[in-house]
Amino acid sequence: MPNGPDTGLVIGLLGHTVTSSNLGIGALTLSDIRILEEVAASLGRDIRFELTAWHEPHPVYIERPNLSYHPLSRGFILRPDGLRAMAKRCDLVLDICGGDSFTDIYGTKRFIIQLAAQSVVVGAGTPLGFAPETIGPFNRPWVRRSASWIMRRAAFVCARDALSSDYVRCFGDDRITLIEATDVAFHLPYETRPKAHEADGKIHVGINVSGLLFGGGYTGKNEFGLKMDYPTLLRSLVRQFSERGDCVVHLIGHVIIDTPTAAGEDDQRACEQLGREFPGVIVEPPPADPSEAKSLIATMDYFVGARMHACIAAFSSGVPVLPMAYSRKFLGLFGTLGYAHVADCRTASSAEVESQVLHGFETREQLAAEIAAANLEATRRLGLYRNFLARVLSGQPETAGTGMLAADNTPS
Repeated sequence: MPNGPDTGLVIGLLGHTVTSSNLGIGALTLSDIRILEEVAASLGRDIRFELTAWHEPHPVYIERPNLSYHPLSRGFILRPDGLRAMAKRCDLVLDICGGDSFTDIYGTKRFIIQLAAQSVVVGAGTPLGFAPETIGPFNRPWVRRSASWIMRRAAFVCARDALSSDYVRCFGDDRITLIEATDVAFHLPYETRPKAHEADGKIHVGINVSGLLFGGGYTGKNEFGLKMDYPTLLRSLVRQFSERGDCVVHLIGHVIIDTPTAAGEDDQRACEQLGREFPGVIVEPPPADPSEAKSLIATMDYFVGARMHACIAAFSSGVPVLPMAYSRKFLGLFGTLGYAHVADCRTASSAEVESQVLHGFETREQLAAEIAAANLEATRRLGLYRNFLARVLSGQPETAGTGMLAADNTPS
């Protein structure tokens, strides 16, 4: 490592962001930084970060004196004075790949760019770690081979769920140091506010409207293979909760697109459209940052969402939640924590998903109890990740072991 035990730690961050319109990716960044700062404090070391990410027009919402930001570009990856120089200044480079982008399901271009950046880090001689994330799937044989190659060369690969861990094990390569934790966004800080029902005695239902699913996916052709009709279902749910008389419906966005080119993915536009159709609902203004979004979501009495990190915001603040899954990352993450109340929109009909949502509402006290237990497991798993990082950053990677983190390790 370039810095000795008497100097501050320098951590490089790939796949994290300070400007993403997707507040879920921002939540990962804020949470991972928080965990790393806690690790550094436990080691008695100062810490600073060098982060490189694609710049988006969304305002910067993560500004801290110990964080340097380098806009990512093809040139920055390839230039010797770019990513390579950044990596050489670091004790460790962590790539969280946006949480779920270490795959080819979003196309090969994104995967190739990630692989190129990761290869530069490894070539610079700096340890590369995969922060807790979804691993795979890799559908093309050459992508699978490339993923295996870079994972072998990484200091460690941290999966955020058991499905991802099992997927990595299918490679049959014991040269991959595999550990398992959970999503770091369970550790996202937020402001504790009075519950919304304290003002009027009503049940406040938060609905995260996914602009992506509302518009039929990236192509508008249902490439996620949903069996149910998402827009029709959302309208039905809003109508039913609104007509109860004892509920207040809040429409909440978690991906806020500021450019017209990607407007079809914008949650806020979809929320506003539903707000025009149902004048009695509350369309919440766009949250300024991930912690602001979580602070709002935490005031709800029940929550339904199709953006995973909006659901994690509810879950980790103790709000009964029914996630609406459009990919395996939902089922893997919540299932690994022992929480089975997830609607799989790929296999369930609109009527079946609606029934799950309404049943979750009626049994929300039971859901809250299960969430409390699952949050203890999330805390334990993040403690394992924290302890593993502490060993790596204290120069003791051999004591961290290989394979899965032992179940009897206890959080620090």
